Amino acid sequence: MTVMESGHPLDHLISVADWALRAMFAPAHASRPVPDATPIASTAATGRASASAGVGTASGRSASALEGTTTGTAPEVRGPALSDADRRKSAALMRVNHSGEVAAQALYHGQSLISRSEATRDMLLRAAREEADHLAWCETRLKELDSRPSLLNPLWYCGSFAIGALAAAAGDRTSLGFVVETERQVEGHLEEHLARLPADDARSRAILNVMRTDEIGHGATAKAAGASELPAPVRVLMRQVARVMTTTAYWI
Repeated sequence: MTVMESGHPLDHLISVADWALRAMFAPAHASRPVPDATPIASTAATGRASASAGVGTASGRSASALEGTTTGTAPEVRGPALSDADRRKSAALMRVNHSGEVAAQALYHGQSLISRSEATRDMLLRAAREEADHLAWCETRLKELDSRPSLLNPLWYCGSFAIGALAAAAGDRTSLGFVVETERQVEGHLEEHLARLPADDARSRAILNVMRTDEIGHGATAKAAGASELPAPVRVLMRQVARVMTTTAYWI
């Protein structure tokens, strides 16, 4: 979505409000197709290489993330049929990831609204657009699994927006440090989910692998832009808040 450019002070606020409504209530639209299950090993390997190099593309999107996607439309083959128990387990995990992407949108929107630097704001909004791909992929997978998003998504959005705005109010370096720590924790959640997914759910696994690679790129980009290290108590608090969301979204 294009930010309004008339120069009015409220333009950016109106744009962010529009993004908020779309993130919570409108179907998500991806700029990239849903990742195919075929290149999983390649995606994971390139994700580790990207993390060790600490380098993403100028747009905040790592090149390895693109290697984990297909061209054209989403694949028609979605792997073997899952048992009811496995389908419910995959759906619960993907619901958590969908809520995480709603929260990620909110964090970036809140941070970009308060950011003091145009460069920082542009970086945050580029990352938010890439997170919108993740949101759409998780939404698509939930539908394929005959499930639904968390009923508490508006709560996750509002709370995360407030946290993002507070982080940005402390300055751009702190805000970028918040991005680094958030993406580090998200990477950990995704690795945990990859280990918990049913063995036959290659479709969800492919999505999470590319999401993980993208998150590594976001953190590396923020770190390269001058992020400061957050105090240990703040990092612990962030983990506790994330645990509440992930535990609740699994069921509700």
